[in-house]
Amino acid sequence: MTLPDDLRRDVQTLWDYHDMRHELRPTDVGIGLGSHDLGVATRAAELFRAGMFPRVVFTGANAPTTVERFPRGEAVHYREHALELGVPDDAILVEPEARNTGENVTLTRQLLASHGIEVRSVVLISRPYQQRRAYATCKKLWPEVDVMCASRPLPLDDYVASIGDVDRVINMLVVDTQRITAYAERGFAIPQDIPSRVADAYDRLVRAGFRERLL
Repeated sequence: MTLPDDLRRDVQTLWDYHDMRHELRPTDVGIGLGSHDLGVATRAAELFRAGMFPRVVFTGANAPTTVERFPRGEAVHYREHALELGVPDDAILVEPEARNTGENVTLTRQLLASHGIEVRSVVLISRPYQQRRAYATCKKLWPEVDVMCASRPLPLDDYVASIGDVDRVINMLVVDTQRITAYAERGFAIPQDIPSRVADAYDRLVRAGFRERLL
């Protein structure tokens, strides 16, 4: 399961763009954003065990792309995986209703407030190519909190192998690049600069047929 040589450079360009390269430091809470990628929960457990936060919230209901894999909901399955990896139950909160990144942020914020948990800083744990969009969304909806982003530290080829679907990864990279501009225009996220090399790589991949998930 490898990237085609004629697409590799452009896919790598988008992959690198979405990696925020944040240097992590201890925060008040880790937030695992639901998706098809169980590696999010794996990374959350690793960071918890490393002392990066004292509690973790897993947030996510289902999308058409995840309901078959996670029939009880993304956050529920993430919690179960984290428990298997040694995160204690009393360190986990579950937010099972969010169906998009904006709801991940707003419903998690409400859940933490309902438990009387004061939050000044968070680590958003996501798929690698979701980092930039998650950051921009959180800064729009929760501007007073200090936000850092994290994902499993896998090279692109290793990540593609872990997912087992080259086209799915490329299509998600393409649509997440589109969302950077589209969501800012709609008021869902703060604007982010898109360098010309990223815009050009995006355009070439769209012309190559990776339009499956475009808005």
